[in-house]
Amino acid sequence: MTLVVVSGLPGVGKSTLAAALADEWQAVHLSIDEVEDALLGCGLPADERTGIAAYEAVRAAAEQNLVLGRTVVVDAVNDSEPARETWRRAARATGRPLQFVLLTLADRVEQRRRLARRRRGLAHLPEPAWAHVEQVAAVYAAWTADDVLRVDAAAGPSDVLKQVLRGLACR
Repeated sequence: MTLVVVSGLPGVGKSTLAAALADEWQAVHLSIDEVEDALLGCGLPADERTGIAAYEAVRAAAEQNLVLGRTVVVDAVNDSEPARETWRRAARATGRPLQFVLLTLADRVEQRRRLARRRRGLAHLPEPAWAHVEQVAAVYAAWTADDVLRVDAAAGPSDVLKQVLRGLACR
């Protein structure tokens, strides 16, 4: 029973990887974007407070599932230390191990292509424009902790999944 948090910029393949990991392990898959979309659908404003609320709602759901003995895979950008601390708190509260996976993609043309093709079907949370991704990248806090597995997402989804499974098995 582990908490795995898949992190990275929009368009690098977080959701694809998180879903594949959850499927591989028969784990619970929780997505910040899905929860934020639901909160927006309830009339909450499209601002930072709603994003924070989505993180906290997913944290609470993750904790409930960890206590029940389930592995949880979270899909979240995690662009700041306060966001990352959310998951550290969940791990401490449940006594379960935490592993961050940071997906990166150096090929910005490929990332932009992936983003343009993405259709998640969210009703209230639009797909981010490339300009938004660049803004997030400009302020994305560096990962300084040793508790992160860094994986280049340039390969196809099945190869990325294999890399992550190998990397997590070694930790």
